[in-house]
Amino acid sequence: MLKRLVSTAVLMTLTAAIAHAAARVPQVPVSGTALATFFASQGQTIDVNNQQLDLQTMDLSSTTAFEAHVFGADLGTTFGGYNTALAVPPLYQIVPGSLTTGWFSSTSFRTSPTRVVVSLFDASDAFQGSTTYLSGPPDPSTFGFCVQQSAGGVFYTQDVRNPGGTARILAYNGTGSATGWTWFACETGAGPGGDYADFIALVNLSLAPVPVSRTDWGTLKRRFR
Repeated sequence: MLKRLVSTAVLMTLTAAIAHAAARVPQVPVSGTALATFFASQGQTIDVNNQQLDLQTMDLSSTTAFEAHVFGADLGTTFGGYNTALAVPPLYQIVPGSLTTGWFSSTSFRTSPTRVVVSLFDASDAFQGSTTYLSGPPDPSTFGFCVQQSAGGVFYTQDVRNPGGTARILAYNGTGSATGWTWFACETGAGPGGDYADFIALVNLSLAPVPVSRTDWGTLKRRFR
């Protein structure tokens, strides 16, 4: 699987650089073995309890482009992005929940006007259509990922936006053939905590986190009124 992902990135001329990010502090306990078992099945050597990255907010360049693949049992769950600086950000769907196995997306930020363009490709790398998002506006310098369930629940890379201010999406550097890619593992259960193996996305990005400002939801809402 991962060999195909890497070859696909080359065919699309998307440059994947090694993700550099600070470690999450503190690390979030991951229950059970489901996430570790998943990574092992993908040829990854990742300590799920001790190698989490602090990628709640990402500072990307204005012309960033990346590819995304998802793994999850719930076909109604979507993977998306949002502007972390907004109190009520619009969500940009990156991978739809109905995506057929082997399909993937390519996301690119554009300027004049500022926008983000998401293109879908099938398992044979054939272009299947694109969507352009202008609202927000999309800002690559304050960008985060989110997971939205078919029932309407949304989970964010920013802990403060999640119920109880808890971590729902954990980030890890890819290893081996996935070096230069980043894994995002989501817990969609009631929480807090969980196995973080409910929905998993893999993206090829060179990531650098914005320093986390410790706050609460009330402060966040006041800041962006």
